[in-house]
Amino acid sequence: RTTMKSLRFISAEAFVSNAEFARKNLGAVAHDLFPLLFKASYLLEQGEVIHDLVENWPLFDFNVGKLLGATLDYQEDLSHRTCSVCLESCLTGLRDYVLNQSSPYMKKLKVVDLTGIKDVEVQFCKCKKTMGRWARTQLLSKLCSELLVYLQQAQCNPGTFEISISVLIDLFVTERNYELVVQALLKKCSCPLKICCVAFRSDNLTLQKFFYIIKLTDPSLLRKLEIVHNVHLEMEHLEILFNSIHFPLLMSLTLPARTFNVRRFTATDEQMLSNIGEKMGEMAQLTELSMSFSVLTGRIQKLLSPLKTPLKMLDVSNCSLNHADMAYLANSFHANHLEALDLSGHDIPELYPSTFFKLLSHCSSVLRSLSLEDCNIQDTHVNMLILGLSPCQKLQEFKFIGNPLSSQALKHLFTFLCELPMLKNVEFPVPRDCYPVGITYPIDDASLCRFDHHKYERVAEELNLILLQANREDVKASTPLFGSYDAAVQETNNELGAYLIKSFKETLEKFTTSFNKMS
Repeated sequence: RTTMKSLRFISAEAFVSNAEFARKNLGAVAHDLFPLLFKASYLLEQGEVIHDLVENWPLFDFNVGKLLGATLDYQEDLSHRTCSVCLESCLTGLRDYVLNQSSPYMKKLKVVDLTGIKDVEVQFCKCKKTMGRWARTQLLSKLCSELLVYLQQAQCNPGTFEISISVLIDLFVTERNYELVVQALLKKCSCPLKICCVAFRSDNLTLQKFFYIIKLTDPSLLRKLEIVHNVHLEMEHLEILFNSIHFPLLMSLTLPARTFNVRRFTATDEQMLSNIGEKMGEMAQLTELSMSFSVLTGRIQKLLSPLKTPLKMLDVSNCSLNHADMAYLANSFHANHLEALDLSGHDIPELYPSTFFKLLSHCSSVLRSLSLEDCNIQDTHVNMLILGLSPCQKLQEFKFIGNPLSSQALKHLFTFLCELPMLKNVEFPVPRDCYPVGITYPIDDASLCRFDHHKYERVAEELNLILLQANREDVKASTPLFGSYDAAVQETNNELGAYLIKSFKETLEKFTTSFNKMS
């Protein structure tokens, strides 16, 4: 698909295509053409030109998401291109904007917004090297620290110290970049580039380090908080976090697996859960909540009823919800507002079929994403599922991997899915008849790949043909056996793997020590 370019954009491409010529003549370019030249340079991956454009940026703000988004001159959105060459040039250009004393333009820049960059699985940039969220966090922190050292050592123009630029960024902190980010945040007051953390994700951090750095980020500005892998945050720690820190603007909260476990609840724990619910109720902006792999049986109402703003996104996958929980969700004021819902890991047909369909009917007018993985949906349930999904005309994404459905049932379901006008992404299971007879669900990891791959390929082709014949080439259908793409995990998987091996080794050593003592 070719996107139309205006004559202005074609001219901008011609100008920046010769880097040496463009850099030499930037001083003669009108201020209002800088955004156009920036997008053209980004498309052509002209790193040196990008650097010089940013170093001499003549406008009050520099919003990467807007600059790369769809414009009248060029409709294509480039904000999902996390090209390493381009982004490194942006950030080093920003550092040199502060240091540049011979710039012909008055320094007007006040706000840089890096939050509009989208990390996606398939990259189209020629260099094929991406700079993900972790690497952007790392580089910006490094540049801020280097900038301060340089300013303290060099004879700079006094005006340099008066420069104050807020740099809005989604920080991603792990053990490996923790010290660097802490140093940058501690020295924020002295640095002309002020890191403003809008979203914060932490993986592989001790609780002590997590609590320390979260206070440094200025939680009053935080809109999204993700505490994900290998941060051992349990309910009592969450209560301490909410009691000691206020998050007035928080819109999205992701908690790590096993934050809650009601199976070992005492009266004190029940009170703690109520307190956490009340604290979340004080977060007037909170509309997205993810609490997967916690045990929340019978406690959803206690946790969600204090919320004053309806949730738009709820992930309670593998949370052992019972009928009372599902009944609360179906009848709550959240139901009519849910745009994304994940109920994976619950035996929906067996436990609460009618209540689930009631919930689905309430959110059908707004629902965009639905995940029902490992929900024991079988061939006999497909007609009912089609009936429930029919009103969901805004559905863009449907994930139902891990359900025991036959090839025939999948074809029947796909024929219906073609009728959902907004649908873009479908994640479907390996058909049951591709596995050996007698396979039990949910399928364990060891058996997950033991299916007839040739038969699966044939069925996948037939399913894609159904989409093709219905003129739905816009729908991507896939079977990611080990879960959907996660940009953050992809970027830090080496560190994550090393951490898991270390944890396993420590557990093994403790077990051996205990065993030897018993012997």
